[in-house]
Amino acid sequence: MRIWLMLTLLAFGLASDGLAAELPKPLIRGLSNPESVAVGPDRQMYVSIVGGTVDGDGSIARIENGKATTFVSGLNDPKGIAFFQKYLFVTDVTRVLRIDVTAATPKAEVWADADAFPKPPKFLNDVTIDAESGTVFVSDSGDLKGSDGAVYRLTPPMAPKGQAPTGKPKIDLVLDSGKLKELHTPNGLTMDGRSSLLLVDFGSGVLYRIDLNSGNVEKLADGMEGGDGLTWNHHGQLYVSSWKSGKVWGIPRPGMKPILMAEGLKSAADTCLDVTGRLLLVPDMVNGDLYALPAQIPGYEIQYEPLPLKTEVAFPNLKWTGWESETADGRLNPLRPIVLTHFGDGSNQIVVATQHGVVHTFPNDQAATETKILLDIQDRVKYNDNTNEEGLLGLAFHPKYKSNGEVYVFYTPKKENRVNVVSRFKRSAADPMKIDPASEEQLYRFENRLFWNHDGGTIAFGPDGYLYIVHGDGGMGGDPKENAQNLGSPYGKILRIDVNSASNGKKYSVPADNPFVKSAGVLPEIWAYGIRNIWRMSFDRETGKLWAADVGQNLYEEINQIHKGGNYGWNQREAFHPFGPKAVGHNAKMHDPIWEYHHDLGKSITGGSVYRGSRLPELNGYYLYGDYVTMTLWALKLDPKTNRATANRTIANPGKAILSFGEDEPGDVYFLSVSDAAGRGIYRFTK
Repeated sequence: MRIWLMLTLLAFGLASDGLAAELPKPLIRGLSNPESVAVGPDRQMYVSIVGGTVDGDGSIARIENGKATTFVSGLNDPKGIAFFQKYLFVTDVTRVLRIDVTAATPKAEVWADADAFPKPPKFLNDVTIDAESGTVFVSDSGDLKGSDGAVYRLTPPMAPKGQAPTGKPKIDLVLDSGKLKELHTPNGLTMDGRSSLLLVDFGSGVLYRIDLNSGNVEKLADGMEGGDGLTWNHHGQLYVSSWKSGKVWGIPRPGMKPILMAEGLKSAADTCLDVTGRLLLVPDMVNGDLYALPAQIPGYEIQYEPLPLKTEVAFPNLKWTGWESETADGRLNPLRPIVLTHFGDGSNQIVVATQHGVVHTFPNDQAATETKILLDIQDRVKYNDNTNEEGLLGLAFHPKYKSNGEVYVFYTPKKENRVNVVSRFKRSAADPMKIDPASEEQLYRFENRLFWNHDGGTIAFGPDGYLYIVHGDGGMGGDPKENAQNLGSPYGKILRIDVNSASNGKKYSVPADNPFVKSAGVLPEIWAYGIRNIWRMSFDRETGKLWAADVGQNLYEEINQIHKGGNYGWNQREAFHPFGPKAVGHNAKMHDPIWEYHHDLGKSITGGSVYRGSRLPELNGYYLYGDYVTMTLWALKLDPKTNRATANRTIANPGKAILSFGEDEPGDVYFLSVSDAAGRGIYRFTK
């Protein structure tokens, strides 16, 4: 006779009915004590079935077409389950099992037996996995009365990149009552980035963050007695379930208090998102049900429905003067439009700069047929498809361009190694429709870069008339020189300069209200820092706010609104989440992003603009952005009073990599992509 189930029921207690919120109809009924749910690589749901009180009557069920079928049987008391690649990991009393779900005849193998642990476990409960390394973390709830609880790390043997490891893991202790005396009954686990682990304590109802580098433990929230499941959504919201109270809470952003989302279950167990990311799957263990609850937190609801819009080629008949679709040796030579803007002089001309170093202009007319070359600096711009974050990356016309004829360009010089420059050019005296390439004055130089990537490159004049310049952290992974947090380095920063005057031997001056002008050892040009690689940023022409999309590293992409002197966290945070050896979470010294998304949705954000045009009034106030890798377009809306996201809606995409965005003079927004053989690389939004 097995006593684990009976001990659980006695020690944990059952939820009272209370004033239950209305629950949807269960997806599945009649399961024998379902404990944990996970979505597999086949996009099917898998559920651990505790069974009754006899060893061997536990199982893993797979949900197909709304029905549960036994996938693997003969388990004792399967609790937490989690996937890494093709393997499903299962905690089963005192051992960790592993199931190859792609096998012709799936079976559970013992991956870590009780005697492999530093101390024999008593009640292995939850499991979570570092999605990058495959490192497994498990909780041991001890005697269920507050003693002998622990958290363990199971490090698999090294394996070639992209392959699942074989062999047995190395196991070490992460946390026990010797390290945290308040520890009672450790239960739910989930990763917080790669540097930290979240733990909810069933006995105390406290949510903790464990720093996996230092071992330090931080209390994040409390009041969730009987805490069981922990699940992140794709945008930095955390869900917590309670086995004891039958409640589910949501934490809208790190640092906020839990908000009740649902109640009325008997025993809300270990949760996960469904394949859409819009529903939270919750097993009700005692009742034998599996629910799908809307993954919406009251007061923080997000609208995700697609906008009834599409995209189409803009200026479909446009021919690019001087451009050929093939090189002399027959190779494809696609156009790479990187900036779309306008003169700001009332002429309503479109200006497009290519990454190779040519700036074109043409009428803002869908029937336009030919461009004129405004500026050609291919002779000095370095661009290579193998190092495609270099080239001409930024272009901005002076607010008084009509009278002074000045334009500013950010580019990578061809004859120098790992340098970027910001230069001023002037309108040609001989031809007012051309910029004189010989008029170049270099204003700012980014020198001694370690690597070729993370260049940033957007430059833009703010409503204050100053020039804002962004450069990434200098390249490679993790910011190895910690440039972004170093206020003596221009890398990983937004700079702000006055191009209308000169001082201190420079061809510009530093505005007196820059945040660090009086700080010793700090570059006075710095406006904001803690940036990884803001590829595109833009000012909202109505509010003057500066929006910036920062490309992430391992797990998250983020959108920020930039504030004077703001620290945006890199390389100690990635979006909301702790990162690296000096990892930190939410804190008052850093600005949180206004939005993040997980790499399940995309892997390289391309920032856009807030739509203020008149052609599509339904887009007014939406920040348009995309992902270069997944080719997804989104429209993000904030509540103007709370500055909180209220909508993140997709727009149909023609299947083009999203290289950049731009605005014309009336405020219409376009997105740019690598062109086809006909030079079509500019797209607009339409009904």
